[in-house]
Amino acid sequence: MTGPTHSTLAALIKDKARTNPDLEVLTFVAVGADGQLEDQTRTYRQLYENSQALARGLADLGVSQGDKLALMMNNHPEFVEAMVASGILGAAFIPIDPRTMGAKLSYMLDFTESQGVICADYALAAVLSVVADSPGFKWLVVVPTADDPLLPRAPLPVINYSDLVAAVGKPLPLVEQDPGNTMFMMFTSGTTANPKAVLFSHQRYMGSTLSPLAAGMTTSDRYYTGLSLTHLNAQGTVAGALGQEIPCVLSRKFTKTRLWDIVRHYGCTTFNLLGGMIPEIYAMPEKTDDADNPVRVVQSAGMPADLWRKFEKRFGLVLHEVYGATEGGAMRNPPGEGPVGSIGKPIAGWVAEILDENGAICPANVEGEICFRKDDNSPVVVQYYKDTEVSADKVHDGWLHMGDLGHKDENGWFYFHHRIGGGVRRNGDFVNTTLVETVLMDSPLVADVFVYGVVTDSNVAGEKTLVAAVVPADPSGYDSGQLLSYCCKNLERNDVPEIFQVLEEIPKTISEKPIEKACIDLLVAEEYVSRQLS
Repeated sequence: MTGPTHSTLAALIKDKARTNPDLEVLTFVAVGADGQLEDQTRTYRQLYENSQALARGLADLGVSQGDKLALMMNNHPEFVEAMVASGILGAAFIPIDPRTMGAKLSYMLDFTESQGVICADYALAAVLSVVADSPGFKWLVVVPTADDPLLPRAPLPVINYSDLVAAVGKPLPLVEQDPGNTMFMMFTSGTTANPKAVLFSHQRYMGSTLSPLAAGMTTSDRYYTGLSLTHLNAQGTVAGALGQEIPCVLSRKFTKTRLWDIVRHYGCTTFNLLGGMIPEIYAMPEKTDDADNPVRVVQSAGMPADLWRKFEKRFGLVLHEVYGATEGGAMRNPPGEGPVGSIGKPIAGWVAEILDENGAICPANVEGEICFRKDDNSPVVVQYYKDTEVSADKVHDGWLHMGDLGHKDENGWFYFHHRIGGGVRRNGDFVNTTLVETVLMDSPLVADVFVYGVVTDSNVAGEKTLVAAVVPADPSGYDSGQLLSYCCKNLERNDVPEIFQVLEEIPKTISEKPIEKACIDLLVAEEYVSRQLS
């Protein structure tokens, strides 16, 4: 496999607009108020022309090479146009979950020294509420999703996106960029402290344009993603689609109830599925036509081993398990190659090992930390914005430490166990929370589930109480005693949850990852939690 054909996304889109201008490469779909699917498409030509118009507008606002701007919206065409426009000008963009507000949003904007924000109208109030905390803030551009939005008075220019791109002008030349320059910053989840911003270079992003080749995708395929462009997974999907001329469908927001309707309607052949999405999709009521869909392969991350074959059979597809992190390092377990439950083997360019606490390589089937290094022994560089100390701590003796525990079998296949410090030890043994979730997913009482541990007064040192946060399939008929009986019948005694936490919705990140801290906070605050101590 050769390297990327272009050094930046802007250069790629400019070239594709010349060589394949009319390919509808991106389709953005939303579910309307009447339940119908509504979409907007972008060809390469439209992407480049719209991005040029936006770049001219941003240049008029003073944006130039080295500046930073934040993007706060769901998956709209304007998001990708802003990515390309940033590259035209040599600016860096910062994707921010549009649900972010208050102190966290203020921190993100101030910390990254964002000059302005391009946000959807539904995120406008949150942005305006923190403008006073960001003295470097100069402008705000609003993407309208409703008819004729009324823009409020504010202590800085607030501009309608449509007005900003309306002026006609000549295409701007692409600012010359070094491949190592920062293209964007991606915030980590930051569940225990302020989130860290990982720097992504043009070189690293453009490497993602080759990912379809490694996954066996061709131009006859059609991608789908319901993940947000504020998450690295969706960014990688779009990079691959744009780089290899593979059409891609993006939901404005993830929708478990319409997922299969969308992939059938648009003929999608592949999509990515992260751990937190799996129980939501599998727990949907089974239908006779579940396997009647065009999807041939799902790239999953965190598929429970006990659910693997069931998922493939029910939906008539195969799984391609993947593993990776924002900071780098990746593995793949292609269909038919590795054992069920394995996260795979390292992709080209990387070597992986299981290391013990002293940095020594663990024997086969012995638990340790999953770590990566480059196969040519070149330095692994992790760059957190304004945090060189944390950046250095992530790499030791050439090894990138993932913070995950796992093991490698005698044939070199890797397996994920849990995050360091994130396991649930009970009665001296670790509980396989993924297995517990898999069993609960098979119960007709459950629509969604997340199993975790919480420290209570009854725990001995180092142990936790097992909690199952469940969304009932039928809230009016839910019976925690009935669910407890189901668990006792289908789980070993040590794996039966001690607390059943009943929620209307499990708190999740933009990438559908359950937020454990939010669940614990609700556990403490809500009176309806039922405790079943056996």
